[in-house]
Amino acid sequence: MSFAKIYTRGVFGLNAPLIEVEVHVSQGLPSLTIVGLPEAAVRESKDRVRSAIINSGFQFPTKRLTINLAPADLPKDGSRLDLPIALGILIASGQLPDSQTDQFEFIGELALDGQLRKVSSVLTIALACQKQKRHLMLPTENLAEASQVQQLSLYTASHLKEVCAHFLGQHRLSPAHIEPISANQTTIADLSDVKGQLRPRRALEIAAAGGHSLLFRGPPGTGKTLLASRLPSILPPLNQDESLAVASIHSIAQQPYQFGQRPYRSPHHTASAVALVGGGCHFQRTMRHYKELCDKIKKVNNT
Repeated sequence: MSFAKIYTRGVFGLNAPLIEVEVHVSQGLPSLTIVGLPEAAVRESKDRVRSAIINSGFQFPTKRLTINLAPADLPKDGSRLDLPIALGILIASGQLPDSQTDQFEFIGELALDGQLRKVSSVLTIALACQKQKRHLMLPTENLAEASQVQQLSLYTASHLKEVCAHFLGQHRLSPAHIEPISANQTTIADLSDVKGQLRPRRALEIAAAGGHSLLFRGPPGTGKTLLASRLPSILPPLNQDESLAVASIHSIAQQPYQFGQRPYRSPHHTASAVALVGGGCHFQRTMRHYKELCDKIKKVNNT
């Protein structure tokens, strides 16, 4: 078979769009071309993939290789495409069977010796994979993070050889056992730490009970930040969907997160609007919504 298709995922904000890695092996001078808006880390994957395939005991085809990352109009970044590209090359060159691979989605960075390394944004990818009801093959180091998604069939491997042996029928990988995660509601900052401040405490309780917005205003040192940081301790617990959404943001930012704990953000008072909402292609739309909100606040204040 000279053509292969492998499924994987990209990351675009909190979404993980499906990416089809299409590999075609044809006659011609030995070359490897990657198309489909690959960024630097993806373009460099061809060197990692070549060494990983050879060091795993397989042959890298000495033919013309064309790899298409569909959809072609979606930018592809990160090193998580190494594993699906390598599997696509092995299947297209006839070294691996193409059976059952359409039931899987693959992510993982390859070392030069074939080892699978940890990648980022796994939780966002796992949530999208669960909705499509496919199995997810990922590095062993990412199991703890991906296991937060329930009802998802996870397969882990630490080397390219293990993935290939699974599809060759030599050594079948078993689905990873996922322990149910209990949300931890413990918070370091608790409202009981605040002594006095009866009126602000009462305002916090009313805002937490009714889901209202709250604005503290006053000179420095009066306890505004102290009081605001204690608000999560009296808010209702996060449900499963909310916890996964918060954990996805921390996963993309590559920051640790205690599952089930409400987040607290404390931007500096000198932060600009750009710093608060971020830049990028969506900045103008976000700023338009921000200005509309400011206009509404002004109208309320005037009335």
